[in-house]
Amino acid sequence: MNPECYHIPVMLDECLAGLNIKPNGIYLDLTYGGGGHSKEIIKELSSEGHLYGFDQDLDAQAGAMVDDRFTFVRSNFRYIKNWMQYYGVERVDGILADLGVSSHHLDAGERGFSFRYDAPLDMRMNQAGKVSAKHIVTTYSEEQLADVLYYYGELKQSRRIAAAIVKARGQKDINTTGQLAELVSPLLGADREKKDLAKVFQALRIEVNGEMKVLREMLANATDLLAPGGRLVVMTYHSLEDRIVKNHIKGVDNKKQDYTDAQALIFGRAKTILKPVNKSVITASAEELARNPRSRSAKLRIAEKS
Repeated sequence: MNPECYHIPVMLDECLAGLNIKPNGIYLDLTYGGGGHSKEIIKELSSEGHLYGFDQDLDAQAGAMVDDRFTFVRSNFRYIKNWMQYYGVERVDGILADLGVSSHHLDAGERGFSFRYDAPLDMRMNQAGKVSAKHIVTTYSEEQLADVLYYYGELKQSRRIAAAIVKARGQKDINTTGQLAELVSPLLGADREKKDLAKVFQALRIEVNGEMKVLREMLANATDLLAPGGRLVVMTYHSLEDRIVKNHIKGVDNKKQDYTDAQALIFGRAKTILKPVNKSVITASAEELARNPRSRSAKLRIAEKS
């Protein structure tokens, strides 16, 4: 695995500016990946500053940089509060989370994140995780599958797709991304086939990794960890994530944003302790898009703790 090809950092300059880095500060990169953002953050730190990089992926750990000012933590970012207690850190000055699937995950066909390759239905960010995409496709009820596809993939034809999957698996095992794509594609509009197929895979990936629940937990813990004046910088790539981040910054309760109780989307008010730094969401510039097409769907939100 070549770390340089692992992940091209999205909106790097905007993220660094958003963090407002203090040379002697303590910072967290919650999605280390190939270290693209971390390697630039570390350049801004003095010998008294420190950066903690989180990632649950073995490949990310294998490519982690070596620096006295850096500590790699192989863990899901939902546990940042526990790990900071372990390292004796009470408050941090900035937290960055790039929530997108890395180009490495998409290009590593054997991980099963992309329909571009025929590979085992996996999609686990943490290779030690027990639930894979195959488990969901082969064991979830038709109603459960339809809910996952509708709420996490925003697919109008979710019930048709779920019914087709349940019918097909009764006749033959569905083991690979190619088999799933071949099964689902005829149910998608020809003009939107690739986009909707990507949504099917997105929905399964979110369910496999519990991404919505994990995101809510991370945001709550990150806010607690930030020192007054500390910055929270979060990059999202689809409306589900962005809505949760935006609501959290506004002080809106996100607890009901889950397909399991999506009929009760009642948002309660919470105490607002974050204030947005950017008046509107930041999107990629023309220069950024030319450098990194992956940034096309990226939305960056920056908030400061009161």
